[in-house]
Amino acid sequence: MADDAFRQRFPWFVDHWGGNPGFSCVIAYDGGEAAGFAYGAPGAPGREWWRGHLEPVPEKGRTFHFSELMVCERWRKTGTAERLHRALREARGEDLAALLVDATHPRVQALHEAWGYRKTGEDQPFPDSPVYAVMIADLPLQ
Repeated sequence: MADDAFRQRFPWFVDHWGGNPGFSCVIAYDGGEAAGFAYGAPGAPGREWWRGHLEPVPEKGRTFHFSELMVCERWRKTGTAERLHRALREARGEDLAALLVDATHPRVQALHEAWGYRKTGEDQPFPDSPVYAVMIADLPLQ
C-alpha cells in the first residue's frame, strides 16, 4: 500500500515541519506497520496565530501548535488518535496547545473538545483555505 495517502503525506509534512525548533512527532505502530502519527512545534513567543481569538490573552502564552494528527483507516475508532495526541502532549512543557479544525467537521471539533480544547473563534488563514475553528487547551491536559 505504498500509494495510500497516509504514506505519501507523512514524509513531506515531516520534512516541512521538522526544521522548526522544538518539533515533536509521535508514531503509532502495530507490529511493524505504522498506524498513525501526530506532530507539531512550539510557536514563536509573541507571534502565536491564535492570539487574536482569545481575550484576554493569557499571561502564560507559551504555545505548542498541534499541526497534524492522522490515523490509518484500519485503526480509526480504536482510541489510537487520542493515545497519539496524549503521547505528543505529555512530552511538552508549554502553557497552551492550539490547533485548527475544519469548521465543516463538527464531530472532529467535538472530539477535540472531549480532549480538553475549547473553540475560541474561526479563521481562514488563506483565501483558498477552509474556515477553521480555532481551538485552545491549557496544558498539561487533564
